[in-house]
Amino acid sequence: MKNMIKDAFILFAITLVAGILLGTVNEVTKGPIAEAQENAKKEACQVVFPNAASFEKVSLDTDAIAQELTKKGISGADIDELSYALDETGKKLGVVITVTDHEGYGGDIQFSMGITTDGILNGISLLSISETAGLGMEAGNVLVPQFEKVPVTTFTYTKSGSANSSEIDAISGATITTKAVVNGVNAGITYYEIMMEGGQLNE
Repeated sequence: MKNMIKDAFILFAITLVAGILLGTVNEVTKGPIAEAQENAKKEACQVVFPNAASFEKVSLDTDAIAQELTKKGISGADIDELSYALDETGKKLGVVITVTDHEGYGGDIQFSMGITTDGILNGISLLSISETAGLGMEAGNVLVPQFEKVPVTTFTYTKSGSANSSEIDAISGATITTKAVVNGVNAGITYYEIMMEGGQLNE
């Protein structure tokens, strides 16, 4: 009995110390991780809107946006953040929308996308992706370039070669990844269209 109590106490002590150490490491790294994520988003804004002088972050009601997207038939993706891209005078050049699609093969795929006020998708910049190496992880090389400088539209994907700019060539062997990215881009475009209908980019 004494040995059992001793072993239980030792196990408790080890668990307690491990918990304290993990908590300490989490507190120490939480700040730098958040800062790195924020810097990545700022860099992504500049990638998808290189001619912008500054970016103005906008507060969002994400629940209300999700409801609006659902009404438009969009599911599986969330609008996380929105920033206005501004020129030197403060005039709106367009928007940078950060989107997370939850239907990737390896989990969530997050990216930023820039759309001009005259309806051109400047491009997308991946922020977080955990797909299969050699397949879905090729999204940056295969999918991202196909969204550069194209008119805003509803995108589809194909396995047999795109016939126009609204068709995205799927990554070979990674249809799920392709579908997730295309769905996320469509979610961002749908939100952009909702903003245009509300006159938010004409203010």
